[in-house]
Amino acid sequence: MFENLSQRLGDTFDRLKKRGALSEEDVGAALREIRIALLEADVALPVVKQFIDGVRPKAVGEDVLRSVTPAQMVVKIVHDHLIETLGQGEPLNLNAVPPVPILMLGLQGSGKTTTAAKLARLLKERERKMVLLASLDVHRPAAQEQLAILAKQVNVPSLPVVAGEQPVAIAKRAMDVARREAYDAVILDTAGRMHIDEALMFEVAAVGQEVKPADSLLVADAMTGQDAVTLAKSFSERVGITGIVLTRVDGDSRGGAALSMRSVTGKPIKFLGTGEKLDAIEAFRPERLAGRILDMGDVVSLVEKAAETIEQEDAEKLAKKMAKGQFDLEDLAAQLRQLRKMGGMGGVMGMLPGVQKIKKQLNEANLDDRLIKRQEAIIGSMTKKERKTPNLLNASRRRRIAAGSGTTVQEINRLLKQYQDMATMMKKMNKLGQKGLMRHGIGALLPGGGFGR
Repeated sequence: MFENLSQRLGDTFDRLKKRGALSEEDVGAALREIRIALLEADVALPVVKQFIDGVRPKAVGEDVLRSVTPAQMVVKIVHDHLIETLGQGEPLNLNAVPPVPILMLGLQGSGKTTTAAKLARLLKERERKMVLLASLDVHRPAAQEQLAILAKQVNVPSLPVVAGEQPVAIAKRAMDVARREAYDAVILDTAGRMHIDEALMFEVAAVGQEVKPADSLLVADAMTGQDAVTLAKSFSERVGITGIVLTRVDGDSRGGAALSMRSVTGKPIKFLGTGEKLDAIEAFRPERLAGRILDMGDVVSLVEKAAETIEQEDAEKLAKKMAKGQFDLEDLAAQLRQLRKMGGMGGVMGMLPGVQKIKKQLNEANLDDRLIKRQEAIIGSMTKKERKTPNLLNASRRRRIAAGSGTTVQEINRLLKQYQDMATMMKKMNKLGQKGLMRHGIGALLPGGGFGR
């Protein structure tokens, strides 16, 4: 998400950086380009106007025009105002008397049922809460069964289905079961429609009156653009919502919904759905999203994702081997699996600063996540002895591995070259030690770095 917006804003700021001191005309031209970029990203017109009106007086102020690095100052002002427009993320209201009812609202196809399961997993694993999932969707065929299947996948209990039971009665039974069995929270997945209608609003309102939810979360597809903003406004005015969950933010949407919904509804964005997997959900943090929009990256989220997926014991074991300068193909396979868990090359690269500027080079490098799977298949087709001692891999063994993994000998050669480069770097690190590394710098580890040749 935001790829086109990031590119447009990046180009605008690059032009500013080429100038020395900025005139008022320079800043005015940049703001016009920012305005066009926001409109192209499907941001609502009133929000764009409010954004530009907020940035303009600061961007043409004395502090910027006399600044040593005025272009950087403008970037900071836009960054700060993006955070202000996105609003502060708020956590779920889990302080109410348990069981806390959480209502999931939205149209059919927005990812509401999957989001309910993702949220249940998040509360169970990060907040250590006992959560009960309950489907109130009696209209869509197999909707209740779908939630039950997802509940099993995230290892969270779901309310047993009773044929013919209506939404308000299901909600009441879910709350009774949760009180009796001491659950901390109940996530109620309401029915959706293809569009907003009176029947949907009446049903949701009736459920709300019955359970008095601590949170009513509107699940909206970020790829629907301005339609998502209209949806949020309707639900906010007619039913009442406490927060928004944006799904499919990993898609190629223009991102305007995220910038508009907070301003239009006055309600915070609480979570972002970042993929199809059931762990692909994250708490909304405006400063991090603003960083991604301006191509500053989101290294904090990357570190958090790594901390969630990396096993401490495996990390310590690898660190000890690296300290001894030992690194074999089994270690490389473990690193490839780790990369896939973190969302593949796309997931990791998207959080690094300055990625938009090297987008063309990355595309030319053809960094396809399928390559990671192929490399894993190659290593998996080796014997344990071959993985431990790669020097055994002569021509005939390579042909056998290529046949077994469905790859080519050339691909195996490339993988082994990659492994050899990594192993060489590990040995250099071991030779240099911490003090040597600090003295010679990271360049000493690179090919031709002048150390250990």
